[in-house]
Amino acid sequence: MLLRISIFSGLSGRNRNDNNGGNNPILLIAGLVAVIVAPIAAVAVQAAVSRQREYLANATGAMTTRYPEGLARALEKLGAYGRPMRTQNSSMAHLWIADPMRPGVMDRLFSTHPPLPDRIARLRGSLDRF
Repeated sequence: MLLRISIFSGLSGRNRNDNNGGNNPILLIAGLVAVIVAPIAAVAVQAAVSRQREYLANATGAMTTRYPEGLARALEKLGAYGRPMRTQNSSMAHLWIADPMRPGVMDRLFSTHPPLPDRIARLRGSLDRF
């Protein structure tokens, strides 16, 4: 919206033959920044929601089986014996139990699954509830 306001606000000024043209450079810069930052922020929020849903799925599995230690051991085995893949289709990322690409710092921000050690720690932290 800021980008459109800054572009189209000058039309009425040009019709009146004003020298300033009605364009506000601050609105133009803010609009450009918003156009760049908004999609990145949307993807980061979507990934964060997906990670929280993974934690919720772990907690639901622990409540259903009443055996969170078994689920923690299974995740440990997946982490120990899983090998990184050479290629991965990003559209299938939500189907993986653990990220097969072993992401870096920036990739963790946009990953759909939390790291296995964090998931295991939360499961082991829930042992006192059962």
